[in-house]
Amino acid sequence: MTVKNRELLESLFRAAVGAAHPSRCLPPNLPEPPERGRLIVLAAGKGGGSLTEAAEQHYLARMPANRLTGVAVTRHGYGRPTRHIPVVEAGHPVPDAAGLAGAERMLELADSATADDRVLVLLSGGASANLIAPAAGITLEEKQATTRALLRSGANIGEINCVRKHLSRIKGGRLAKRAYPARVATLAISDVPGDDPAVIGSGPTVPDPTTLADARTIAAKYRLDLPQAVIRALEDPANESPKPGDPAFAATSFKIIARPADALAAAEARARDAGYDTVVLGDRLQGEAREVAAEHAKIARTAAAAGRRVAILSGGELTVTLRGNGRGGPNQEYALALAIHLGGAKGIAAMAADTDGTDGGRGAPDDPAGAFIDDTTLGRAKTAGLDPAAFLADNNSTGFFNGIGDLFTPGPTFTNVTDFRAIVVDRPSQ
Repeated sequence: MTVKNRELLESLFRAAVGAAHPSRCLPPNLPEPPERGRLIVLAAGKGGGSLTEAAEQHYLARMPANRLTGVAVTRHGYGRPTRHIPVVEAGHPVPDAAGLAGAERMLELADSATADDRVLVLLSGGASANLIAPAAGITLEEKQATTRALLRSGANIGEINCVRKHLSRIKGGRLAKRAYPARVATLAISDVPGDDPAVIGSGPTVPDPTTLADARTIAAKYRLDLPQAVIRALEDPANESPKPGDPAFAATSFKIIARPADALAAAEARARDAGYDTVVLGDRLQGEAREVAAEHAKIARTAAAAGRRVAILSGGELTVTLRGNGRGGPNQEYALALAIHLGGAKGIAAMAADTDGTDGGRGAPDDPAGAFIDDTTLGRAKTAGLDPAAFLADNNSTGFFNGIGDLFTPGPTFTNVTDFRAIVVDRPSQ
């Protein structure tokens, strides 16, 4: 890939990420501290550490430190150097013991809240995995096995979080219920198509419109191989989540401070500054990564045939149904499938990357966020002895792009707003 193409595509990604960074979007939205009681900050997700860092800087200048408390739970490698509120680094996408300990501390703080206190909940994508508080009778290992089954199934994020909410003591409105009668204000960075508060972080502070029956239907739809304790929990009425109208939500508020549409708008502005027309396919795309890639390849080919100079942008969370044994994530799989469907078409380059800085992988902070492609991708792969179709069949997009040097590995971005995809089409003369 040319340096020019890579720099342009990366600049679009950086613009998208910058629009959703907590240092930019959080301070203007922070509420006033309580007059008498404590401000209890409870943060979770891949932006949990940076959200807490920004909130702490804001409040320590405005209130006594002894009235500020809380805890943040974020992904391993996403911690920030806070001064007062501890940050716990935990597992993602598969939860771990650190996340369990962090969630238990969060529940303890919620239980201690009084009517004089204000509970400030700061959410970002990844909170569903980071906040692990299994329902009664379910072990951490059984919750981990359930998470792996969901991730392998091809279920979308709403379906995954529906099941999670009915196996938890903190998700699906239960955190707000534990904090009652304190006032609970939630500020969230959305990473889900449609920006549904009940889906972001599995909605720990909002009523849950889904039911145990819904969760059982999802388990049956994807033929999930679940531990017996989990099957029993999904049949236990005690695990039904709080619904709209529950008094626990009477003193709660919820506001989205950054959303996928904001990230795409920033990238669109950057593309226009670079001289490209833009086509925004939406921030809510869902579906199998390889199938969406096939559709986008047709759009790019049509633009190229018309001689357009255009940036085609999209967001939303794609899925991968695992059939092979390789490594990768939906962004890398999309990029690999896109390269195959473009077939080396001249003047087209693209990237797909997760705005949190990692795409699938082992849950390590140095996992790739995505990958780049251009009209030289297939030729270079052939020279290196790599068969793109074989790598795609094995779900081994990481292995493919590692073999030609086109992985994108920015490291943690300390936010999470959407999967980001950009295809740039240049006129043949350029």
